[in-house]
Amino acid sequence: MASTTKEVATEILPFIRVYKDGSVDRLVESPIVPPSPHDPETGVSSKDISISLNPPISARLFLPPNHHHHKLPILVYFHGGGFCFESAFSADHYRFLNSLVSQTKVLAVSVEYRLAPENPLPIAYEDCWFALRWVASHHDHDQNMIREPWLTDDGDFERVFLGGDSAGANIVHNIAMRAGKEPLKSGVTISKAFLTHPYFWGSDDQQSSSDHRPNCADNNHDHDQDHHRRLGKSMPHLMWEFVYPSAPGGVDNQMINPVGPEAPSLAGLGCRRMLVSVAEKDVLRERGRSYYEAVRRSGWSGEVQLVDVEGEDHAFQILCAESENAKMLIRRLADFLMINS
Repeated sequence: MASTTKEVATEILPFIRVYKDGSVDRLVESPIVPPSPHDPETGVSSKDISISLNPPISARLFLPPNHHHHKLPILVYFHGGGFCFESAFSADHYRFLNSLVSQTKVLAVSVEYRLAPENPLPIAYEDCWFALRWVASHHDHDQNMIREPWLTDDGDFERVFLGGDSAGANIVHNIAMRAGKEPLKSGVTISKAFLTHPYFWGSDDQQSSSDHRPNCADNNHDHDQDHHRRLGKSMPHLMWEFVYPSAPGGVDNQMINPVGPEAPSLAGLGCRRMLVSVAEKDVLRERGRSYYEAVRRSGWSGEVQLVDVEGEDHAFQILCAESENAKMLIRRLADFLMINS
């Protein structure tokens, strides 16, 4: 009798496994949940829409309650997940954005970009740039385009924000840099951007005491850490090579190492205010802090602030949303978006 066991081509534990037949198992994803016309906890409404069929890009939109008397700032959000797992439709990001939207009173567009390894980088960057340009196009008066009524009726295109966690925060940086060089439609500009626990790395291996994906019940992943340490590379390094195998310069490519020798000046960031959030136990903490310092020193004309949360690990505000520190960070993000917006 023939064996039905599939042969593994490559794996990065505990995250993802790829088989030689091309199929992929994503091992740590949050379950997909449907949108809601009225979230019972926050009152936020959400719906799923198609941005483009070619390329295939979709999004989940979030609208706060009691919003009818004024235009809302627009937050374009990019989810985390190492560029190869998680979704704009996942339960953890749905919960996070319901909370943030209810406190901030923004209209959020959470982008469902294509994932590696089926769609290796730079595809995700291109998808997210396409999505931002699509949002901005609603400020035009072109009657020939199919327009999303939540954006045309409720969106304030004088206040467009970017936000993201982990790989999504990396995307925020790269989209903001591109926006500094390529104008969006109808003069739309990015007012603010926040990066929570941004996925940056480089060959000069800065890291904190932890190197794993946190779990609210048990943060012990010794076996998985030993596995990738035996390969002689850190998890962020391995993941980058997995999602962008053709990256010029490897882990020092400017998309992953924005303070590296080949990276353009951060003075070119195309937004006016920025918040960078890091966590004490996160392996990416020192990279995030170095990025914040580099932005401050770059000559960029905007304002940047740093939030450094003690005792927490990577993406805790997504993965452990009921903790007091998670609630505190979401309030801090809300304050950043609301004040003088």
